[in-house]
Amino acid sequence: MATETTAAHGAEGAAESSSLVFHPMDQFIVEPLFGDGAIAWYTPTNVTLWLFFAILAIIGLLVLSTSKRAIVPTRMQSVAELAYGFIYKMLEDICGKEGIKYFPYVMTLFMFIVVANFLGLIPTSFTTTSHFAVTIPLALAVFLTVTILGFVKNGAGFLGLFWVSSAPLALRPVLAIIELISYFVRPVSHSIRLAGNVMAGHAVIKVFAGFAAIAVISPVSVLAITAMYGLEVLVAFIQAYVFTILTCVYLKDALHPSH
Repeated sequence: MATETTAAHGAEGAAESSSLVFHPMDQFIVEPLFGDGAIAWYTPTNVTLWLFFAILAIIGLLVLSTSKRAIVPTRMQSVAELAYGFIYKMLEDICGKEGIKYFPYVMTLFMFIVVANFLGLIPTSFTTTSHFAVTIPLALAVFLTVTILGFVKNGAGFLGLFWVSSAPLALRPVLAIIELISYFVRPVSHSIRLAGNVMAGHAVIKVFAGFAAIAVISPVSVLAITAMYGLEVLVAFIQAYVFTILTCVYLKDALHPSH
């Protein structure tokens, strides 16, 4: 009887301790919006919901806030104009005047990523850019666009991107192989960099939040969460900037492929 009682208490203790187990990666679980069934490609999920919110936020910022433009801009109009000028200058500086015609695509990429990143900082929200299912299509779209554009604009001359004519002749074949490999690695690094940085920061914040329940270290935990949150605000913008500026660099390679 005593053994059974001890076992029962042990089971209860194990259950209590297991309920306290903290999983910082749970915030990235994809869940259906309706029901608890299996997730198919057509199933509305929390990812779908927050992608939709990102689109609405972009429309509100770039369309609605500028529909009644004024000489003295509102705050939202000022943000929209700053974003427009920022990306326009970046594209012009890197690609030249020839790259301006691709401004709508580059601007769309930047706004989608930066808005999705900032929405992911809202408590209880879902960070869509932490998933490779979101970042890989974005990176592949850039890769395919740049590759197709390169061949359309330059024909076989686009292959000059892989031939380092300034290097000694004996080294050129080896460098061509290296350049070719690095070119096809672009979508991998492009997507992993964005998803990895966003996921890592959110996971660290969640870990610190788990320690906030412990009274002894709660003040330290709160300070750490505040510091990490401030850092994540910077990361949200910087990662969108890095993704966009790399897109501009790849676009420049398509327009001017020769070394």
